[in-house]
This record gives sequence, C-alpha cells and structure tokens, in this order.
Amino acid sequence: MSVSFPGFEAKTFSTDSEDGSIDISYLIGGNGPPLLLLHGFPQTKAIWSQVAPELARNFTVVAADLRGYGASSKPHGKIDHSTYSKRSMAADQHALMKSLGFNQFFLLGHDRGGRVSHRLAMDFPESVLRLMVLDVSPTLTMYENTTMQFAKGYWHWFFLIQPEPVPETLIGANPEFWLKNHMGRHAGTGIFSPDRWSEYLAGASNPEGMHAMCEDYRAAATTDLIHDRSDRAAGKMLKMPLKVLWGEHGLVNQCFKPLEDWGAVARDVSGKSVPSGHYIPEEIPDVLLAEVRKFFG
Repeated sequence: MSVSFPGFEAKTFSTDSEDGSIDISYLIGGNGPPLLLLHGFPQTKAIWSQVAPELARNFTVVAADLRGYGASSKPHGKIDHSTYSKRSMAADQHALMKSLGFNQFFLLGHDRGGRVSHRLAMDFPESVLRLMVLDVSPTLTMYENTTMQFAKGYWHWFFLIQPEPVPETLIGANPEFWLKNHMGRHAGTGIFSPDRWSEYLAGASNPEGMHAMCEDYRAAATTDLIHDRSDRAAGKMLKMPLKVLWGEHGLVNQCFKPLEDWGAVARDVSGKSVPSGHYIPEEIPDVLLAEVRKFFG
C-alpha cells in the first residue's frame, strides 16, 4: 500500500514514449499555482509526506513517482541506458503536467529528482517558472570534479553503474541491509516513518525496481553527460530563477560549491546550506516549507 497524503487523490497518468507506454503514479491536492515535486533515490513520492499537505494550502501540489520508482512503470533499460536518461524521465513529468492543464508550473526536485528537474527545465524552459533543487550540484560538475573523498562517500555512484546484473544481484541478496547502510549514514533511519521505510524497502526489494534505479545511475554516467556537455557547448543556460538548498552535514557541502556549480548552468541562482544531512524533506520539513513558501510564494 503506497503512502498517501491527507486531502490528496492518488492517480495514474499514461504517456507514450520511445520505450512504450509509461504509467506515472502521482498524488494531487490543494489549490493555487501548480507545484511539481520530484523525489530522489532510492525513494518515492512519499518523501513529501511531511511537506505536501502544508504546501497544498497555497499550491496545487503534484507529487509524482519518477519512471522506474514507486508505482510508476519500470521498463527494462536499453543497452545505451536512454530508457532512464534524465531527458526521458523529464519528458514523462512534463507530459503529466500538460495533461493536468498546467502549461507552466513551479518545480522542486530532491536528489535524482533534482537532476530530472534540471533536464526538464533545460528541455522545456517555457514551462518551468521557478526551479528549486535539493542537495545536488549538476551531474556533469560532480563527475568531472570527483575526488577520493567524494568517491568514498558516494561510492554507490560508481557501484550502481557497473554492468547488469552485478549491482542488481548483489543488492537483491539482502535489500534491507543495503537500504539501511545506504540511507542511515548521517541522521539514521529513524527519520523515516515506518510506512515510508516500508515503501522504500519494497522498491529496493523489487528486481525490476532495483534494475531501474541502477539504470538511472548508468544513464547519468553516459547519455546524461552527453546531453549536459551538448548544452554547455551550445552555451545553453537556465533562465528561470533557480534556488539550491544543501545539507550542511552532507557530502555535497563538503566536496562541492553548489552556488558556483549551478552558476555555470543558470543565470539567476540563489541558495544556502541548511541544518541537515542529505534527506532535507524528511530531516527538516519545517525549514524546507519556509524556504519553499518564500521562493515560490
């Protein structure tokens, strides 16, 4: 049973793609300007359970599962990993918002959702009015500036991109062990409510889901870099206001300079560190709510 939010409706949207028909599971609720929320790895739209109901007081909130995650479709990845390119994943979400009648909207993405949001805003700049990303620097920047400290801390970036079925098989042997050791590094797993933890574990325990998550990372190390380098070579920049928040106890804060990093791809960047680790929506929901209301309000 998926995590639900009070006052929200659970729905499914189907869109055609080069990978066949894709079902996107989402929750929608509230009134006001449209705001799309995109989660990170290895999670689902459930990450927003502490903030979405409050945001629904001022916004029409759409919290969606990315392709490959939660209750959304999990097609097997193609050999070039394009099935899980951020371009493909972003197109799903853009089509979802258009189907709801939202030709323009606000966009907030955490972790992998931040990377999908970056691509969505780059590919559909007329649709994204304002963009906020949580605890990420651009993918290309992070790969090109990999250090020993980053590789040790974000070792999953280099493990999950190994050829199929190596990481899928190893994680599949004990998904709960993997999840606890991956997600409990700073604040511990106690920040995740039992229903949310159960949903995340279900995703990691699903062979199709785990394959999709690996493909998300394989795409990030291959086709996504091609798209990002193409943008930079062409001088393409995000023009909408972009705000980045990152956890002061997280590795992004230790290894990167998010304001400077995003300044290389966006013209109007603001942001700051916040008192948390990586999982900002679940560690400090009240702080995030205040920042979201200020930026999108």
